[in-house]
Amino acid sequence: MFITLVISMIIILIAILTMLLSSMLSKKTFMDREKNSPFECGFDPINSSRLPFSIQFFLIAVIFLIFDVEIALLLPMIMIMKTSNFITMISTILFFIIILLLGLYHEWNMGALNWKY
Repeated sequence: MFITLVISMIIILIAILTMLLSSMLSKKTFMDREKNSPFECGFDPINSSRLPFSIQFFLIAVIFLIFDVEIALLLPMIMIMKTSNFITMISTILFFIIILLLGLYHEWNMGALNWKY
């Protein structure tokens, strides 16, 4: 037990030293206005490089990713149906689909799917 504690402390110490060393070596000490500004073929930038975007696109992308992963989890269940108990598999799939529909209803109810604003 003591050996495990000593080894874990050594590993934590090595990790902390590595993080500190990389932090000290990667810091830029030379801050220049030209180096921090966006590059436009040697000219001063006309507009700001930080353009605002609609948060609605981000929300739709996150919702798409969540439901895409859930569908990827649902598809292999079709192949497993041949080898497993039918009642158990159907109840598992129905439970999974109900959770998906409740999540979709919650997103719809919270207004994440509205494009009015």
